[in-house]
Amino acid sequence: MHALDSSVATDPAAAEGGPEPAGVAVPRHVAIIMDGNGRWAEARGLPRTEGHRRGVEAVRRAVKAATESGVAYLTIYSFSSENWARPADEVSYLMGLLKLFIRRDLAELHRNGVRVRVMGERAGLAPDIKELLLEAEQRTAGNSGLTLVVAFNYGARQEIVAAMRRLAAQVAAGELAPGDIDGDAVAGALQTAGIPDPDLIIRTSGEQRLSNFLLWQAAYSEFVFLPVLWPDFDAASFSAALREYARRQRRFGGVSARTG
Repeated sequence: MHALDSSVATDPAAAEGGPEPAGVAVPRHVAIIMDGNGRWAEARGLPRTEGHRRGVEAVRRAVKAATESGVAYLTIYSFSSENWARPADEVSYLMGLLKLFIRRDLAELHRNGVRVRVMGERAGLAPDIKELLLEAEQRTAGNSGLTLVVAFNYGARQEIVAAMRRLAAQVAAGELAPGDIDGDAVAGALQTAGIPDPDLIIRTSGEQRLSNFLLWQAAYSEFVFLPVLWPDFDAASFSAALREYARRQRRFGGVSARTG
């Protein structure tokens, strides 16, 4: 795990946030823990809600940067299952931002060929939110560009528990033998079934933890921790993280293989 000072960009392309040059290893799947909205706002004497609003703008920049860099999958941790413990007015504002983002941005995402997938627990969500999430998935299902995975009301431990229950139910029904439960079976029971594990996980704000995010899928991910607060995340930040990723040697338990 490495922290990276993304404020230092010696390469012109990195500074401008342009596409990565030929020969640079680009991760197939990038996941982002978007952290620092509240601290960004508090440092400026603004309400936390303003930090969240500006964070939505950073999401747009991240989607654009991922597309231009040739990333195939981008997963964003938008709302964790633990975030319900925040003040009720802040949670209400975050729900409103989600609805606003889908209503305003879905058409553009669709025009740009982005396919949207949503993972997380939907039981208990307001009906209008569930309808919007379903609309985003159905409307973009046929697109072949970037796959944008939105982790909403998501928690990795809860995901793993639910997967174990599904597998246990199959065993109880005689549909699956206990000895047939292996890594592939577990992966297939997770909400990310069919999506490759993240090659790179970025966390902003300088914090260095996973916070119940993609615990199974992150087994061999590379981590880059950026000191930038999420509302300030831009194409240059994304490029800096990709360049750090390109310097890594990914062995997957082996000794020397370097892969993209």
